[in-house]
Amino acid sequence: MAWYDRQANRISVLADDHREAILTALRPYLSGTVSIGPPPVPTAADLAGLALPPDADLAPNRPGEILLGELEHGPAGTRTRQRLRPYLAAQQRMRDTFDALEADGWRTLHCVPVPGLGHIDHLLIGPPGIFCVRTVPGRRQRAVAGDLLLTVGRTDPRPDPRWTRRAAARATLALTAQVTPALAVVDASRVEVAPTLRDVRILQPGTAAADLTSSPTSLKPPDIAALFTLSRDTRTWLPPTPH
Repeated sequence: MAWYDRQANRISVLADDHREAILTALRPYLSGTVSIGPPPVPTAADLAGLALPPDADLAPNRPGEILLGELEHGPAGTRTRQRLRPYLAAQQRMRDTFDALEADGWRTLHCVPVPGLGHIDHLLIGPPGIFCVRTVPGRRQRAVAGDLLLTVGRTDPRPDPRWTRRAAARATLALTAQVTPALAVVDASRVEVAPTLRDVRILQPGTAAADLTSSPTSLKPPDIAALFTLSRDTRTWLPPTPH
């Protein structure tokens, strides 16, 4: 008969003759000034999202979807499982951070497949723009982010900065909108960033929300909705068919 949209702070009512009963049932969950009325007319982005075939929709993807599949169904041995679990935990931790931004108009996709590059851990779309996020577990050690490599503790340097640049460039082409590369370093004892590393955003769970929401606004809510709908379609990420 009705539903409450917390983000819009609006109650959409289908059965107006039950309005008082609806308000009584929802009152414990309401905050601030709540508007009430008939459901809003779906936007073009809403309709496009509803029209997506289920197997082409990335929105249901969980963080670390591929890792979950390997851990649950793959033939991986104990050593491989121990290696994968910190990456899964780091992606789930960033999911929690990004989910908290939804009230401010942000949308997130997880495990976005990019042919030839693997998967973007998180594609974050909000008022300041689009961010292609690669997540790395810090393992309670010092992490050093340079122009080309990321080093965590005494492990071998990893080409994560280069990878996220390439993935962001591919996403920019696919979405025809500027995408910013980002690295999320989770649970490092400290993170040191080379002063020359200016094109890749470095995020940490405790400060990522403030860092992102304080950035200048470049996208309006309809832009965010349209880009999210485009991004969630697996066909958006396929390489162009040669003529």
